[in-house]
Parts: sequence; structure tokens; C-alpha cells
Amino acid sequence: MIQVKVFDYEHEKDLEKEMNRFLEKLEEKELLDIKYNVAAYQEDVEDQIYCFSAMVIYRA
Repeated sequence: MIQVKVFDYEHEKDLEKEMNRFLEKLEEKELLDIKYNVAAYQEDVEDQIYCFSAMVIYRA
């Protein structure tokens, strides 16, 4: 069965840490693809918010 795991963090280092933790549990042959996205928006003049997200597609 093909499944997905979605990650979403405000800091890229948090995304990296959690994805690596998840990927350690997968066998290399189970990993099918990784989709990565960065979004940014400005709440007000001083604050810009980032969203780093990724979706791991794998075979369970």
C-alpha cells in the first residue's frame, strides 16, 4: 500500500530534523518520492512568516 506523511514547520531545521527521524525508519526501497514546498506571507510590516513543508510518499 502507498502512503504519505506530511510535515509542516515554521523553521527549516525543525522540518529537517523530523523528516530525518521519520526516514531513518524506512528502508530505502520503501521511499518513493519527497515533495518540498516553501511559502511565505507577511502578517504586518515587521513580521514575515515562513512555512516549510514536505510530503514523503512511501510504500508500507
